[in-house]
Amino acid sequence: MATHAAAPLAVSLGDPAGIGPEVVARAWAMRREERLPPFFAIGDRRSVQAVWDGPVEVLGSPGDAAGVFDAALPLVQVDDPGDIVPGDPNLAGARCALDSLEIAVGLARNGFAGGVVTGPVSKAQLYAIGFTHPGQTEFIAERCGIASARAVMMLAGPTLRTVPITVHTALADVPQQLTTELILSKARVTVRALIRDFGIENPRLVFTGLNPHAGESGTLGREDIDIIRPAVEQLIAEGIDARGPMAADSLFHADARAQYDAAMCMYHDQALIPLKTLHFEDGVNVTLGLPIVRTSPDHGTAFGIAGQRIASPRAMIEAIRMAGECAARRLAN
Repeated sequence: MATHAAAPLAVSLGDPAGIGPEVVARAWAMRREERLPPFFAIGDRRSVQAVWDGPVEVLGSPGDAAGVFDAALPLVQVDDPGDIVPGDPNLAGARCALDSLEIAVGLARNGFAGGVVTGPVSKAQLYAIGFTHPGQTEFIAERCGIASARAVMMLAGPTLRTVPITVHTALADVPQQLTTELILSKARVTVRALIRDFGIENPRLVFTGLNPHAGESGTLGREDIDIIRPAVEQLIAEGIDARGPMAADSLFHADARAQYDAAMCMYHDQALIPLKTLHFEDGVNVTLGLPIVRTSPDHGTAFGIAGQRIASPRAMIEAIRMAGECAARRLAN
């Protein structure tokens, strides 16, 4: 079957006072050795020039990005956000970050970008300008017409993928929020995405227990028996390769990781601690269940080192690479 190249990726720079502009620019500088797909940045040109001395070309149209990519970092300029000082965020910068995100999603939704890679933002700054979503993921889901509950966060590194069933939830509230239907919904989205975006024909899922030792047959809590096990049994009945609930403390060593394609974890830290331990520099946040490809480096704005030209571009490079691979698979199918 003949295939065509995906459109260049849209990379929103995130907060202009954070490390987003620097790591995107450095990713472009390493494009050849890293064999990155074409992409263009969206944000303010000055935020890049404040932290990098390489070539930047403002685009007249996103369609010009592919022709520019070899010679300069292509950039779609947003409205002037005012003064930009690396490490010193302000409300104008937050508006710039939000505009960049809005433009990136719109271009991807309309086929002018092959996918979206989002730079890190400051939620505190966004909330101060009236942003009402928990994060960029929920904003993107809304703009794509997808219920936020159907947009599933997966953290991915070279040797591990994890999905938190509950995300930004206080640990004390997790047992109340955890339901069989929630587990089923996120598992089904994950399976479809592993097939469509990652090319895994028969995905293997493993489910952690909520309680130590997966509840010790109920002596340490009934959630593993009453909530998680019925979900796993239902998935097996649907023909999905699913196992669990299993003791989380023995699921992340090398031999265990070789036995599954994604670990479905019951709460935030259960998923993120092993991922960040193994892949702190190259972990990628992938949003599953969207009509567009969306990835993000698994780190924040790092205002404390912004402007010092020491930020590692590795996670941004991997986020761009993964977005390009997912976009190419979607185009081929």
